[in-house]
Amino acid sequence: MDEEFRSLADRLADEAEAAGESAQCRGLLATEDEEELARVLMERERPLWAREIAAFRLGCGGDRRAFEALVLLLNHRDPERCVSAAHALVLLGDPRTPRAAAALATNTLRTAYALHPVRLLTALRAPESVPALMSTLEPLLAPGDPHWRVALACVEGLGQLGDERARPLLEAALPHPRLGGAARDALGRLDAP
Repeated sequence: MDEEFRSLADRLADEAEAAGESAQCRGLLATEDEEELARVLMERERPLWAREIAAFRLGCGGDRRAFEALVLLLNHRDPERCVSAAHALVLLGDPRTPRAAAALATNTLRTAYALHPVRLLTALRAPESVPALMSTLEPLLAPGDPHWRVALACVEGLGQLGDERARPLLEAALPHPRLGGAARDALGRLDAP
C-alpha cells in the first residue's frame, strides 16, 4: 500500500464511518475485482467516497474506465480529493489527461480550483502544459488578484518545464511580491546552460 493509497483509505474510512458504511468501505479498499470497482462508477446513488475509491484504484491500475471520474475529482472543491485524483491520473497514463487538465486549469470560472490541474500539467510535461500554464498565469498577474497560489504554481511549473516561450510572463511576475522569488528561480533555469 503506497502512501497516497494509505492517505486516501484513512480519509475515506472516516467519511464512510460517519455514514455508517464502514464495512462497504473496507470491502472496496480490499477487493481485487476490477469489475466490482467499475460497477461502483456506473451505478446511481453511490456515495462520493465509494466513487473516489473505485476511480483511484482503477486509475492506479491503468484502467481507463476511471478517467472521467478522476477528472471530476481533480476539479473538486476538496483539495485532498484533487491530490488523489492527480496521483491516479499520472499513473493511468490516459492520452486525454493533458487536454482535460488544461481545460480545468484555464477555466476562468474555476480558477480557485486550478491549483491541482496546474501541478498535474507540470508533472505530465505534455505539449499542452506550457500553453495552458501561460494562459492561466497571465490574468493572475493583475494587481490584487486573489489566486496567488495558483499563479505561484504556474510560475514554478513554467520554471520546471524550462520553455523559452514563458520568459515574458516570468519577467512580468518578477515585481509581484508573492511570485518574484519563484519567477527569478524560473528565469534562472531558462538561462542555465
